[in-house]
Amino acid sequence: MDAIPELREKYLQAIAAAADMDALEALRVAALGKKGEISLKMRALGQMSAEERQVAGPALNGLKAEIDAALKARRAALEDAMLEERLKAEWLDVTLPGRPRPAGTIHPVSQVMEELTAIFADMGFSVAEGPQIESDWYNFDALNIAPEHPARQEHDTFFMHRAEGDNRPPHVLRTHTSPVQIRAMQAQGAPLRVIAPGRVYRMDMDQTHTPMFHQVEGLAIDRDITMAQLKWTLEEFCRAFFEVDQVELRFRASHFPFTEPSAEVDIRCSWEGGQLKIGEGNDWMEILGSGMVHPHVLRAGGIDPDQWQGFAFGMGIDRIAMLKYGIPDLRAFFESDLRWLRHYGFAALDQPSLAAGLSR
Repeated sequence: MDAIPELREKYLQAIAAAADMDALEALRVAALGKKGEISLKMRALGQMSAEERQVAGPALNGLKAEIDAALKARRAALEDAMLEERLKAEWLDVTLPGRPRPAGTIHPVSQVMEELTAIFADMGFSVAEGPQIESDWYNFDALNIAPEHPARQEHDTFFMHRAEGDNRPPHVLRTHTSPVQIRAMQAQGAPLRVIAPGRVYRMDMDQTHTPMFHQVEGLAIDRDITMAQLKWTLEEFCRAFFEVDQVELRFRASHFPFTEPSAEVDIRCSWEGGQLKIGEGNDWMEILGSGMVHPHVLRAGGIDPDQWQGFAFGMGIDRIAMLKYGIPDLRAFFESDLRWLRHYGFAALDQPSLAAGLSR
């Protein structure tokens, strides 16, 4: 054991003088590796007597711990020195602008949904949702749509496949968001004020129609609801949505199975210079359908038509987005053209509100 002080002195001096990580690792292997000097002496303990092991064992363990601690300390010192040299050699101008990162945009349909939700929420309407695959009853029967109505034919509606011999009533991709009104009446009863925005599906495809598009429908039920309140609601919506001081609406008598009386609604506008201007001019443009809820529809929703009455309206979200933001082709909404999305899209933080304005 007389060699222990010599080993200590030898390796402590060599570790202190190690100039890099490779030299330090070589010293570790030479001292503490599988065939290192200290490791071999530890292995020789088994050949000693008990009295010799009692003296040599603690001395060798202490030497091993001391060498190991010296190696770790020198390694930390070398790492600090390397970092210091790297910091001296490298530099960064923190005043330079950051690297540009491509940012996505909010789709106009999503933005318009947020806009109309904010407007109707200000008038006391909540948002109701329902499934996009509906039963024949919710999509047609509950809305007073007769079995022979053209909408119930396969050339107009997407029917879900049924196996041969399955005679259950068919399911459809909903053709409007009106079934949500029935579900809202059944769930909440009266009085009630809801809007139902969402996707709908019809067999149609041209510049102004697509097989899938978006609608919003509104429903208000109370004891003394009238057409006058419907007219005020739609006027306030158009004034806020198109951000004009005055709007003029024209109600034309029409027929919808789920409302009686029914009316299509036109808005005064002009097309001077090829630019649409809402609220002025001598032209009229149809924007939505409306009417007083049919008693049969109220009964289907579990509401007594002798005690309650209400109005309903519906409009295409894609179309009013086209009108407000000057988008010429409805099909472009669904083509995923990044150039189109960058041009017509909205910033992620451009949240619509009545106080701050609804558009960009």
